[in-house]
Amino acid sequence: MLVLLSIWFVVSYLLGIVFVETLNQFYLGGIPLGFWFAQQGAIFVFIILTFVYAFAMDRIDRRHGVDDNSAPRLPKDISGTAE
Repeated sequence: MLVLLSIWFVVSYLLGIVFVETLNQFYLGGIPLGFWFAQQGAIFVFIILTFVYAFAMDRIDRRHGVDDNSAPRLPKDISGTAE
């Protein structure tokens, strides 16, 4: 998950704030690239990061047996008395 946090940092802070003047020398569809990253690109990346995170968490849940599709693991006799 450190990778996802690093991508978030690079896109939001470095590309959207620190390197915006350098990126503004290039254009994407007639819009300066730094402005595009700050206004649109970051939103697209954050949505993709959200889906990647949800997929990764589902995979970890399945691996540990706590996913939404598995039945709860209760003891066969939860009343404490034997039949």
